[in-house]
Amino acid sequence: MPELTEGPGGPAGYARLVERYALKTIRNWHESFVAVSGVRRESIGPDGSVLETYIPVYWPGNSDFDHLEFALKYDGTNLALLAEIFKVIDVDGLATFIAEAPFGKYRRRLWYLYEWLTEKRLPLDDMTSGNSIDLLPPEEYFTALRGRRVPRQRINDNLLGDRSFAPMVRRTAALEAFAAANLGERCAALIADCPADVLARALHFLSTKETKSSFAIEREEPSPDRTERFVELLGRAHRENWCEKAKLVSLQNAIVDPRYRESDYRSVQNYVGESVSFGQERVHHVCPRPEQVSSLMEGLIAADGRLREAAIHPVIHAAAIGYGFVFTHPFEDGNGRIHRFLIHNVLTIRGFTPQEIIVPVSAAMLRDPQAYDASLEAFSRPLLGIVDYSLDAEGQMTVRSDRSEWYSFPDLTRQAEALFRFVEQSIERDLPEELAFLKGYDRTKRLMQDVVDLPARKLDLFIRLCQQNGGTLSAAKRQSDFSQLRDDEIAHLEEAVRQGFAPPDGDGPAE
Repeated sequence: MPELTEGPGGPAGYARLVERYALKTIRNWHESFVAVSGVRRESIGPDGSVLETYIPVYWPGNSDFDHLEFALKYDGTNLALLAEIFKVIDVDGLATFIAEAPFGKYRRRLWYLYEWLTEKRLPLDDMTSGNSIDLLPPEEYFTALRGRRVPRQRINDNLLGDRSFAPMVRRTAALEAFAAANLGERCAALIADCPADVLARALHFLSTKETKSSFAIEREEPSPDRTERFVELLGRAHRENWCEKAKLVSLQNAIVDPRYRESDYRSVQNYVGESVSFGQERVHHVCPRPEQVSSLMEGLIAADGRLREAAIHPVIHAAAIGYGFVFTHPFEDGNGRIHRFLIHNVLTIRGFTPQEIIVPVSAAMLRDPQAYDASLEAFSRPLLGIVDYSLDAEGQMTVRSDRSEWYSFPDLTRQAEALFRFVEQSIERDLPEELAFLKGYDRTKRLMQDVVDLPARKLDLFIRLCQQNGGTLSAAKRQSDFSQLRDDEIAHLEEAVRQGFAPPDGDGPAE
């Protein structure tokens, strides 16, 4: 164990304990350092991580327990990191430290978290007086509204899950701004005056677009029957909760090649990666060991219920369940598509989007793959640095280390922020564009029929060809597909297309 300098100065809180015990962990989003002079300041990294430097008066003391208390106060509650620290810290010393001031809110939280995370009881008597306190400060975290009352420490456990799976989402400025933006109301307003027939066609198009985009993210081209099955499933997303084991298994069976259907969660180790050369793999994400999957999934399903009860913002709820699912990767195939399906399921069941309306989130992800990959890598890349694994010549992975805490207690703040951005893009761009296109198509059709009563297939083809060619029909297409029409008729039809798709103010063709 390295000897650290005694007295003010140096890493504090989690950072000091990680250094002291040479722990192999993922860095906490907030790290503290106490300087021997200067002013208090903070440095924010490109990933949103914070390094905060304090003046000497903030030095908590030299004991591990002083720094544990400091960590909860200034660095936040990192359940996975605390679980690692509790494995190596002096338990008797921790009990003595708590007993010295058991009414202190940070010591009470440490007491509860030690027993909750380790399932071991400290030699301390139950509290018999004093007010209850929240485990997580609601001003810092999104929390359950009605927590579990724990008489022993007089703690209100307001986590979003249990020991199997408890996602953490911090109240960042970005999330608070997104939550206040009323995107759901914006979505409802877009369709409020939309004719029923236009809305029905938009729904079918958006469902098909979402299906193709979700498969395209996985670099797959689905067959027509698989596309239709997924579209049908999206149509059921608003009617039932899919975050149940039997339904998740049936969902996996419906969207994968029949030869790769599974009847239960996976029993083998898997990972997400890509081949860089023959016999060489680049690993992007190491999934939990197979013996951990059932517990993680039970916890995720329980957390889904708790998130509903807590009335957590639907997008944050969707991020916690959708990303929690894909990081667990409970099946050998289909995990990415199910992850994105669950996002839709939560948004619709929670009433964020109007009934039966699909917000094409996958289309936004496909349009900005760097942002989507970054949302996945924010969890997966740091994990690669602490998981001990190997790959054999056939690409089979063996994971030797138990890092289950990091899968059970993920900080999904960055994933929630990313999902809000994708949802915002879908509502502000994809949905309005599709509705505008369909309304423009109907106007165009009426104008064209005043010129020539074309068969429906020919009318659709004319519109599509004009749209693809900047508003005019190419000479080759005139000859091959519309040779029956006179030049003046074609000119009038082209003008109908331009007028039909022009925005209401007539400034030009709609995009």
